[in-house]
Amino acid sequence: MGDSIFAASVTPGISSEALSFRAVPDDCIFCKIVAGELPAEVIDSDEHTIAFMDINPATRGHALVVPRAHSRDLLEIADEDLTATITAARRLALRMQETIEPAGVNVLNSCGRAAWQSVFHFHLHVIPRYVGDPLELPWIPGPADQDELARVAAKIRGE
Repeated sequence: MGDSIFAASVTPGISSEALSFRAVPDDCIFCKIVAGELPAEVIDSDEHTIAFMDINPATRGHALVVPRAHSRDLLEIADEDLTATITAARRLALRMQETIEPAGVNVLNSCGRAAWQSVFHFHLHVIPRYVGDPLELPWIPGPADQDELARVAAKIRGE
């Protein structure tokens, strides 16, 4: 099969001409879902994105939104695909509010192994939250050292 496959949509009503065909890694599970080569519980799709249920859900209704075009992560994704993906995530969160009625919603992206990214195709987790669910913040919020905060801010600004 070589080093890449061409990802295409199997979503009715979206022509293949409307989709961007890009070479993607053979082992990208999300590209295979987009192409219809692997099964998924698809809950939303449009010309640029597809949303499906997470097979390892954090809570009831946990879903993923992915761009149809392969991008490794937040640092690589095209602006147009990023915009389409966050718009689809919001659309999904609104639908969740109307249908499964969570108390809140988290939208999460992990960029890089150190940030817990395990599938290297940009994606957003849309996680419905419920009172008493088992999720917790991955850190304990506490006040910053103001001098360190200022030093880091200056470095990020390029000063």
